Amino acid sequence: MRVAVFSDSYTPIVNGVSISIEALVEELRARGHSVHIFTSAFPRHKDRDANVYRMRSIRTPFTRDYPLAVPPFYGTLRQFRRHTFDIIHTHTPFTVGFVGLRWAESHDLPIVSTYHTLYEKYAHYIPYFPKWYTFNKIRKHTRYYYNLCDHVIVPSEAALRSLRRNEIRTPITIIPTGIRLNPKVTQQEARLRVGARQDEKMLLYVGRIAKEKNMDVLVHAAKLILDARDDARLWIVGDGPYRAQCQMLVRNLGIGDRVLFTGFVPRSEVSQYYIASDMFVFTSMTETQGLVIGEAMAHGVPAVAVHGGGASLAVEEDVNGFVVPNSPRDFAECVLRILSNPSLHGRLSEGAKRSAKAFSMSDMCNQVLEVYESAIRQRALPTGLSTPSDELHQITH
Repeated sequence: MRVAVFSDSYTPIVNGVSISIEALVEELRARGHSVHIFTSAFPRHKDRDANVYRMRSIRTPFTRDYPLAVPPFYGTLRQFRRHTFDIIHTHTPFTVGFVGLRWAESHDLPIVSTYHTLYEKYAHYIPYFPKWYTFNKIRKHTRYYYNLCDHVIVPSEAALRSLRRNEIRTPITIIPTGIRLNPKVTQQEARLRVGARQDEKMLLYVGRIAKEKNMDVLVHAAKLILDARDDARLWIVGDGPYRAQCQMLVRNLGIGDRVLFTGFVPRSEVSQYYIASDMFVFTSMTETQGLVIGEAMAHGVPAVAVHGGGASLAVEEDVNGFVVPNSPRDFAECVLRILSNPSLHGRLSEGAKRSAKAFSMSDMCNQVLEVYESAIRQRALPTGLSTPSDELHQITH
């Protein structure tokens, strides 16, 4: 199969979208499919992949880490037309994703799109307009874009509910992002590599440091945990626009010497932090899936998360972790209970490893290919007709 992937977010940007795309592309190519990626140009970045096509972009003051592709796209269109694609798969509904949608229409190609992000939760990043106005505009655009697709993939039930609230009528299939494990080392070796003490209780957060990640609750919970246990430390792996405010809050709470901000860590090295840690702590309520929770569990690390969004849906209560109310005290009490009970921690760790088997790369790819084939079949039928299998697919999803 020949697949054209369109996304505003792709490597060297490190987030759930780019990670998901890279994992899928690698698995598809391993099976002999041809995949070409169309995305925004990134300053000074050179691609090693010859099948990546970059569109001219600019950096705006409010999205400095996410270059914005700007027209005209004539050169990229000529490159697109050099190939004969079977399907277009978009991963964002913005400039590049919209180009993918229009080229699918103009070339009569089926289009599948993955809805990775609860975009309305990010309305505060758009300046000059009232938040309510931006929120409604995002919802309106979401409804327009995904209703023009042949099929939509979502990583979780939370994302599906969000689209249904937005009156998306397109068939939707839930396919969690697959997880690929790096070669494992022992916890002792991993701690030596990342610089953690052997005797500490290492609490780990991995992700962007951003306002919508609910970092204030995590830091205030850390204050309660660190006051109660001299051997605990919080490691925050990642970077983002809220880092300075987060560090100021840590200093003001008097825990600056026990909260470590690593800054950006290359994707290939993040697994060392998972292996080294004792528990994964996550307070974000804006995720569609919470890929980092699945990654932590794949390394046998139990998680504590707050109610809300798709991240908490990855946690099975008292099996691989706990889900608590959005309260620093409730969060801290749960973490302290696990840390003080080695048998409970061991049971949750084993449960985390078992749960992670559901995030198989092979299963993800199989399901995506089924969606591709369904969209291709559907496009080939006369308007208004559907095959029995496609009707059943829509009903069950």
